[in-house]
Amino acid sequence: MLISQILDEAETIRVVARNGGKTRIINGARSVYSLAMEAARTGTGLVALIERKGFGEAVDLDAAYKKGRLLSPINHPDPAHLHLTGTGLTHLGSAATRDSMHKKLSSDGEEQLTDSMKMFRMGLEGGKPAKGQTGVQPEWFYKGNGTMAVAPGAALLSPAFAQDAGEEPEVAGIYVIGDDGVPFRVGFTLSNEFSDHVTERVNYLFLAHSKLRNASFGPEILIGDLPSDVRGSSRILRDGQLLWEKPFLSGEANMSHTIANLEHHHFKYSAFRQPGDVHVHMFGTATLSFADGVRTEAGDVFEIEARDFGLPLRNPLEIEQPVKVAVKAL
Repeated sequence: MLISQILDEAETIRVVARNGGKTRIINGARSVYSLAMEAARTGTGLVALIERKGFGEAVDLDAAYKKGRLLSPINHPDPAHLHLTGTGLTHLGSAATRDSMHKKLSSDGEEQLTDSMKMFRMGLEGGKPAKGQTGVQPEWFYKGNGTMAVAPGAALLSPAFAQDAGEEPEVAGIYVIGDDGVPFRVGFTLSNEFSDHVTERVNYLFLAHSKLRNASFGPEILIGDLPSDVRGSSRILRDGQLLWEKPFLSGEANMSHTIANLEHHHFKYSAFRQPGDVHVHMFGTATLSFADGVRTEAGDVFEIEARDFGLPLRNPLEIEQPVKVAVKAL
């Protein structure tokens, strides 16, 4: 089942679902967040809760997308309680891209093993532990709170000071925290983990700076298990023409970590188990247009799609105006 959120003509949020047929409004669902919290509080499976509520009128989801009426597939009434985070070096093809960005040479000219390659090897050796065991922790980063989340179809804003504005096609897990502090997974969605790869390339210690950017996810959430072999496409359009395109792979068959291991190492921190919070946790990628020498421009459109996730995720690129910030003493 796929679920998403739209604004109707009266500017009211409607939660919609489809399961191989028409997209229909879920009766009595005020938001995906409220629906997920109700499922957590009642101990009811999300699909079962949706089916119990029943379905109303059909909607044209693609038309709503074109009209700009698709919302992020989950949000929080207080954006400060939605956390955008992610992991890197988790996919079997991800090390080559990162390693080329972080190469360093010894005094005699021979390449040393970079920190990114060391971490990638740690994942290969210990990212898929036996059941009941804890695997090696991945690279982890913070992207911001809900104020940085951009709806499908809306513009990803790159700061004026950024050195690059590049896409990262990823699968993200969507989670809510129950009243007792237990994390509940709502499902999985496509995401664009928008980053500044030039800044990161200067020094891997700038990774934190390079990740503090907008992110977009959706349009639809896949409820249930993540397919083991996710195959999709990432592309960039410029002036309506295809500028760049490449397939991307995800799912555990193409990863050096299990989803459970990545989830454990995120939610092991009590700060990420605060009742009522929402988490959008991105699992990494091995496909970047930056690695192929592409330099994006304002007006370019990023498009990420994979068959299992419904409609593609599209976002145009905009560059913010420079802002001067001065701190005032109280």
